[in-house]
Amino acid sequence: MIGDSFKLLIQLETIVEEKVRKMTVLLIWTWVVKPEKQREHKRLLTRFQEYVKKNPKTFKELKSMRFFTQTFGGISGAYVEHAEFESLSGLASCLARASKDKGYIKIDQEWMSLLDPATLTSNLYTVVT
Repeated sequence: MIGDSFKLLIQLETIVEEKVRKMTVLLIWTWVVKPEKQREHKRLLTRFQEYVKKNPKTFKELKSMRFFTQTFGGISGAYVEHAEFESLSGLASCLARASKDKGYIKIDQEWMSLLDPATLTSNLYTVVT
């Protein structure tokens, strides 16, 4: 799943980066956690944030990352991850390194086991002005 998204990002990078060298890029993930897995999920989010802080070389292009819960509209109680990068190439580089990092892979696999896979979405936004 992450691999397919990564391949698409590389293709987008070559198209867009030729025209715009630096721009803010937001990668937004949304998902719903299985009801019986809420406690584990909360611990995993904390562990993931700590992992990112302890591995700055792996995530060097990541400018910011925050987690939210949806409170109005859409699916109430859904989780939202907001990850900010300076460029599409920075996002692609970060994902390439993370996809080879054993610690990240382990966290990602645990995370996937805690959520309802039918609810997982990812969207990529770039600044217009």
